[in-house]
Amino acid sequence: MNEEAASALFDLTGKVAVITGGAGDIARTYASALAEAGARVVLADLDPARAEAAAESLESEGVEALAVGVDITDEEAAARMADAAAEAFGGIDILINNAALMTELPRVGLLDLSKDWFESTLRVNTMGAWICTKAVVPSMLSRGGGRIVNGSSAAGFSQGGIYGISKYAMHSLTVNLAYELGPRGINVNSIAPGFIQSDSSYRAMAEDDPLRQQMAAAIPGKSQGPPRDLVGTLLLLVSPAGEWINGQTLHVDGGWVTRM
Repeated sequence: MNEEAASALFDLTGKVAVITGGAGDIARTYASALAEAGARVVLADLDPARAEAAAESLESEGVEALAVGVDITDEEAAARMADAAAEAFGGIDILINNAALMTELPRVGLLDLSKDWFESTLRVNTMGAWICTKAVVPSMLSRGGGRIVNGSSAAGFSQGGIYGISKYAMHSLTVNLAYELGPRGINVNSIAPGFIQSDSSYRAMAEDDPLRQQMAAAIPGKSQGPPRDLVGTLLLLVSPAGEWINGQTLHVDGGWVTRM
């Protein structure tokens, strides 16, 4: 295979990607990588001002970007997000369900967690991905198919509290959506990162937190990495190179979570 043919496997020219939680560190890294591969990006966030600032920063680098305010737990708001993307760029090919509650969550055990926090975490972290998926599927089908990547976490496969529960539910959502949408040309997968070096990650658990250091010490490979370490996996899942990958949760965590 020559270099030109290899690069075509990751070519996203003409594609349109919607990223929820679009003002965050990981979303901005994803957006830059998708744009470099040829895609136009929509940054959707609960905070419209932060989304606009992130989009403007990308546009200063020559990226075609649109900012949209969205409450991912609101079906009407998600529908407006999809309509805005289609109006600006003609449709939607890629959805990255990246928005989640994490830094806001109280660090208490499940038995000390309030019912409101339990419900709101599942509503945002799991139901929000389902709502956004429903919103974009009609546009994807009109364009012949698409790719959906859900944001899971290594915490979903360990003792991760309510956050982990919501992310394990995301794994199940991924599998079930893949079975429903795969025959219609839409692949659904998820990425489960380990410790990410980002502002949001450090707000959830400080870099010098003894628990973080204890958990990192048990990881057999690289124990943490910046958001850009997720880019290769993302591009694989949304590009022609990942055509045969469906219903999978790919762990990018240095070996924190392993399966035999």
